[in-house]
Amino acid sequence: MQNNHKEHLYKILVVGDLGVGKTSIIKRYVHQNFSPNYRATIGVDFALKVINWDQETVRLQLWDIAGQERFGNMTRVYYREAMGAFIVFDVTRPSSFEAVTKWKEDLDSKLTLANGKNVAAVLLANKCDQGRDVLTNNGIQMEKFCQENGFVGWYETSAKK
Repeated sequence: MQNNHKEHLYKILVVGDLGVGKTSIIKRYVHQNFSPNYRATIGVDFALKVINWDQETVRLQLWDIAGQERFGNMTRVYYREAMGAFIVFDVTRPSSFEAVTKWKEDLDSKLTLANGKNVAAVLLANKCDQGRDVLTNNGIQMEKFCQENGFVGWYETSAKK
């Protein structure tokens, strides 16, 4: 009997301003838990999520990049060989939304796929359990923003739920 089992490893970046909930989203997704205690990430942290799907194993290597790193020179090293990215903002902090285009520009300027294209970036509107801002209330406006700024899409999320 032939074994058709395949394994894939994908490096996915999780970036955004300080305190938007990147680490909490990762912990919720990988470990199914949430901690209300805030601890700033220093540099970069990693988590691995293994997904068994049909005859394939997908390993998502999630790179949790510290919020202040966009201002440093290390992001190029952290971004290397990534296949995609989540850019996170906090719906309760408009300034964190204003920064997502800067994060996208940083990503696009330092990382391209082998075919020369930009990596797929998904916008995550985090902390939606704490209320919705005017922008995320307007799905059409968010879709337009994603199209104009090169995001493949956007999702509301909450690490608490």
